[in-house]
Amino acid sequence: MGADRFDFKQFAVRQERCAMKVGTDATLLGAWARVPAACTHKPAILDIGTGTGIIALMMAQRFAEASVTAIDIDPDAAAQAADNAAASPFAGRIGVICTPVQQYCGGPFAAIVCNPPYFDGSLQSPDRKRTLSRHTASLTYAELASHAYRLLRADGEFSVIIPADQTPQMDEARAIAGFFEVRRSLVRTKQGAQPKRIMLAYAKAPQPIHETEELTLGDARHKMLTADFYL
Repeated sequence: MGADRFDFKQFAVRQERCAMKVGTDATLLGAWARVPAACTHKPAILDIGTGTGIIALMMAQRFAEASVTAIDIDPDAAAQAADNAAASPFAGRIGVICTPVQQYCGGPFAAIVCNPPYFDGSLQSPDRKRTLSRHTASLTYAELASHAYRLLRADGEFSVIIPADQTPQMDEARAIAGFFEVRRSLVRTKQGAQPKRIMLAYAKAPQPIHETEELTLGDARHKMLTADFYL
């Protein structure tokens, strides 16, 4: 997924100005995150760290009545996401703002989605944009959780995808913020391998049912999730 243009069934994503390209993590989260049933009438959705805008576009496709706000700290990424949104069938329902979530004052939102930076403590790239996109120095899990809590409706849902081995850090951050886990999906790259990613969904109150699943890239569950997007 490294070309300058990536075509989906209902929209296309250009990405030559973005440090982080369209990848499996974003497409998984865009297909898995949900708007709670209580919030489905004209829901407002927030995509934090939108990059190319891929998750915002996927959410707009899936939820036909939704308005989507996509934010990013990088001006080039925000401009590219805005262009991608404008060229899509959902142009009137997606707005892009160049701002860090720490300074954003919108909402409240029925659903918040984020494919956050995650290379905490690893060697930083000499490319500043790539560093901002890939390192938790620009957005820690604690900051992400606290600001998502601030911006989410009381009955909304906050969804993320992170490396599976960073689940304890995210669990601590969501607990401090006041979130309760309501769903999780373990993602394996091949059958029998240890999970590489985990998708997590949180609410502001405990839910009567906690949903847990596993998927492997290319399996029936993965294909079902992404069937409406991949050509």
